[in-house]
Amino acid sequence: MEPSYNLAIKLFTALAIGLLIGIERGWSDREESEGDRIAGIRTFSLIGLLGGVSALISTQTTHWFIAAVFLGVSALIICAHILEWRANKDVGTTTAFAMMLSFVLAAWAVYGHPIPAIAVTVVVISLLGYKPVLHSWLRNIKPGDFFAGVKLLVISLVLLPLLPNRGYGPWEALNPYWTWWMVVLISAISFLGYIFIQIVGEKKGVLATSIGGGLVSSTAVTFSLARFAREQKNNALFAGGVLLASAIMFIRVVIEVLVVHPELLRALWMPLTTMFAGLILALVWVWRSRGAKKTDGHKPIAVKNPLQLGMALQFGLLLAAVLFLSEAMKEWFGSYGVYALSIISGLIDVDAIALSLSRSAKQDLAAEVAVLGIILACLTNTLVKGVIFAFIAGFKDHFRLPLLMLAAMVPGCLVALALL
Repeated sequence: MEPSYNLAIKLFTALAIGLLIGIERGWSDREESEGDRIAGIRTFSLIGLLGGVSALISTQTTHWFIAAVFLGVSALIICAHILEWRANKDVGTTTAFAMMLSFVLAAWAVYGHPIPAIAVTVVVISLLGYKPVLHSWLRNIKPGDFFAGVKLLVISLVLLPLLPNRGYGPWEALNPYWTWWMVVLISAISFLGYIFIQIVGEKKGVLATSIGGGLVSSTAVTFSLARFAREQKNNALFAGGVLLASAIMFIRVVIEVLVVHPELLRALWMPLTTMFAGLILALVWVWRSRGAKKTDGHKPIAVKNPLQLGMALQFGLLLAAVLFLSEAMKEWFGSYGVYALSIISGLIDVDAIALSLSRSAKQDLAAEVAVLGIILACLTNTLVKGVIFAFIAGFKDHFRLPLLMLAAMVPGCLVALALL
């Protein structure tokens, strides 16, 4: 028989799950009278404890026991919800589902998975408690943005399983399945940044929206901020936005490498982290030395919804071209050809070359060559953004930005060379 203290811990966990969800529900309905609520702290605690006890008994008898208890609890919850609807015309079912979920999570914890059960409980409490925030987020998302994402997701889920997962062409460099899977990955990362911008909005300022813009397209953010800087002369706030968006680009690269070839991060994380830290320090220096003035009602950063089929196809073609060229340059010119392609690719886009070199390193490309190629692409792409900003905003006021970005990136390059 299981020791008594183990049984006590399991039952306490089950009780805690019901208690935590019950506290949130009780707080949410605190303005209502005692008899007007379908359930409160005590009811949820009892449901959690019932789920735990039922799970313990089922392990000694049959699993049909807990199924029967759950059906009985669900029937009572449904009856209570119907009575509440008749009395108050409240059609919301959130509390009813939370009660059922409390029972299931408590039983799951007793069955030997307390940590995942508690983690899901925390998620449930967050979803229940942040109802106003979630609804406000939805109001900030435009219908066109939502349905553009739905279209791409449908096409991806339908198309991806149908694509052949094998190489085609010279060196078998082109894999349709892998290429489209990377398109979906980049689109998802970009969409998270785009949604962040929609949720935050222009009220939170340039730097906050630069974070989301950096996940979507740091180059697009650079163009927008450069136009703002041209209108408001010598404002360090916009230069800081470019530095922040450029730093966020390194987070994108880490995610891409982590998905494609996690082992490559062992040699890559330190140089990328050093470059990221260098850009953040440069941002702080710009703020303090040049003085960032508050803008008067700046326009929102112009970033298009990344979940559009046209943009996805364009990136897919670019990635396919980079995949082919990386194999060709490696075969024709060795590692120096890869480095040259990395520099050229960095002038346009860093995602395609990062994904391509990560994939090649997983196959036959030396890890040192892949790491240095990704570093060169990041260096080139960052410097290009600095030059673009200075050119559009005015070289007279902003010629120092590319030099500052170069100084921020050099330590990371030195770290990469030292490690390799």
